Amino acid sequence: MDDPFPISDRSRALQAELADFLDTRVLPAEARYAEQMRKAGDPHHHPAVLEELKTEARSRGLWNLFHPHPGDGVPGLSNLDYAPLCELMGHSPHLAPEACNCAAPDTGNMEILESFGTAEHRRQWLHPLLNGEIRSAFAMTEPDVASSDASNIALTMTPGPGGYRLDGRKWFASNALHPRCAVLIVMGVTDPHAHPHRRHSMAVVPVDAAGVTIQRNLPVFGYHDREGHAVIEFDGVRVPAEDILSGPGEGFAIGQARLGPGRIHHCMRAIGMAERALESMCRRADTRVVFGNRLADQANIQDWIAESRIAIEQARLLTYRAAHLMDTIGNRAAATEIAAIKVAVPAAALAVIDRAIQVHGAGGVTDDFPLAAFWAHVRALRIADGPDEVHKRTIARRELRKHREAADARD
Repeated sequence: MDDPFPISDRSRALQAELADFLDTRVLPAEARYAEQMRKAGDPHHHPAVLEELKTEARSRGLWNLFHPHPGDGVPGLSNLDYAPLCELMGHSPHLAPEACNCAAPDTGNMEILESFGTAEHRRQWLHPLLNGEIRSAFAMTEPDVASSDASNIALTMTPGPGGYRLDGRKWFASNALHPRCAVLIVMGVTDPHAHPHRRHSMAVVPVDAAGVTIQRNLPVFGYHDREGHAVIEFDGVRVPAEDILSGPGEGFAIGQARLGPGRIHHCMRAIGMAERALESMCRRADTRVVFGNRLADQANIQDWIAESRIAIEQARLLTYRAAHLMDTIGNRAAATEIAAIKVAVPAAALAVIDRAIQVHGAGGVTDDFPLAAFWAHVRALRIADGPDEVHKRTIARRELRKHREAADARD
């Protein structure tokens, strides 16, 4: 039978190289990473081991793998070809994506700058991002409105002589506390009286611009992620007109273009975490003896292992289907499938990780194993890039539309 989602030979070769890089360099470096972070005493420290891994990844051709546009040193892979590579990087989410210059939110920001930026934006920001010299943040979510409805975004971009004035507050601006974060892409209101999908714009803002204040970091389930999730105040920030991407009113369209591929990336990394959790569960169950028997001999543990394998395979196939449809019919036509994976994959990964934690007992909730951090990361995905309820609403409305159109056709 033909493979319904054929992965290219090029992607398979990159998978083999990336798997070797993970096994021989990235996973063994996790202990050094933890020690360097501990010694620094700063949750946002940029450890030396990451630069070593970046150099190695680049020398192996494992660089900017996410990038959809072919070019000098740029892969130009399809969403489907990138999906298994992204899954592999999910095995070590704190190291592998950044080592390969494939970390969020830079991937989405680079795609925005490539597709909607000016020549100057590409020179000043895109090229250093592609080279791994700087990092970036995406500032959309706000603390005072329900940001799952993007039309609620309230930060103002008031037009004036030569440009716009930005006033407002953002939070969960991921990556804004990374020591190398240099630029923000900010969404705000340029015309409050326009159609809801034409009110907003996106601006390119240097992180050190006058009036930009990073107020604090937000922990996620008690974890202070290295890249940070920042609360940012914008107080009279001046932005030249040319730094409004594609001109005023295009913010919503740019956001939709950005979030589709990003959701594929999030889901594939979550599957990678689930695979590592299942591997850890099996290893623990095979070596732990309770009441005279290995845990692996207990029927309920065998059920957990089997259910985990089934859940991972289902999640992977659904995500491959979404990626394939994005490549063949486009993001808009694949909206149902993109919404479906954003609901189904984190739920499946959480179930696998939770079982692995249970098999590890008290150790599972500590930082001696990666499982607790995996759980916190994946649980946050049920809210990041739109909560489950918004994606279910998208799916339900599309299903109802199909039903009503079919009913009308029969009448």
